[in-house]
Amino acid sequence: MTRIVYVNGEYLPEDQAKVSVFDRGFLFADGVYEVTSVLDGKLIDFEGHAKRLARSLNELDMRAPCDSDRLLEIHRELVTRNALVDGMIYLQITRGAPNDRDFAYPAPETEPTLVLFTQSKPGLAESPMAKTGMKVISIEDQRWGRRDIKTVQLLYPSMGKMMAKAAGCDDAWMVEDGAVTEGTSNNAYIIKDGTIITRNLGTEILHGITRAAVLRFAREAQMKVEERPFTVAEAQAADEAFITSASTFVMPVVELDGTPIGTGKPGPVATRLREIYLEESRKAAI
Repeated sequence: MTRIVYVNGEYLPEDQAKVSVFDRGFLFADGVYEVTSVLDGKLIDFEGHAKRLARSLNELDMRAPCDSDRLLEIHRELVTRNALVDGMIYLQITRGAPNDRDFAYPAPETEPTLVLFTQSKPGLAESPMAKTGMKVISIEDQRWGRRDIKTVQLLYPSMGKMMAKAAGCDDAWMVEDGAVTEGTSNNAYIIKDGTIITRNLGTEILHGITRAAVLRFAREAQMKVEERPFTVAEAQAADEAFITSASTFVMPVVELDGTPIGTGKPGPVATRLREIYLEESRKAAI
């Protein structure tokens, strides 16, 4: 079945959806995006994603094409039209499509481009990898300095995914000034002596929506949380490790650069956090 996608006010079959060749997202990666997971036909953490989207637009002085209430309507309509049960909704906003290519921003009245589409992932919450764990490698972090803005500038993270694949692994953790920043599309964590350790917020990492929820749930469960940088060596000597993202939720990491972490299998803390996150997020889904 052909997906129905949303482009600039219209719901269209995916093979009829078009964006201008002059769109600044295409020419300059001048755009931002969000990915909201869907479980049982309901949106997970939509409010958090909407707030982060507004922040990203503000940081780039980019106009929003509509308010969050309208975005929620579009998300729900796409779920309905595509009979989406489990999966994701991808949203992208660019600065629009002026009449020609120019490094300077277009006139303020230029309409932003708004695109949304669904990705069906049956059994998204029952990923087999949650039982086996991920293997990651470390790579140099060569991204631009404003990683807190969720832009569509994803070439280097894509290259990092391919580096991991070439090494027979699942993902890469990026390292800057001797400390892990984050994964290619996720936040990174280690657990040592019962303490969850993850990079503190700043311009160096994305302010993950799933990250915020998981840390809140961890503290509510009386788990100790420490927000600070950690090294590759610390991670290799940790008891457990895991990542969080909107599409993987909480996913154990069992190996880094060929060195097993802890027992080399998913640990009890990461496993429990995944259970808590999925349970609580399903309760709050809309």
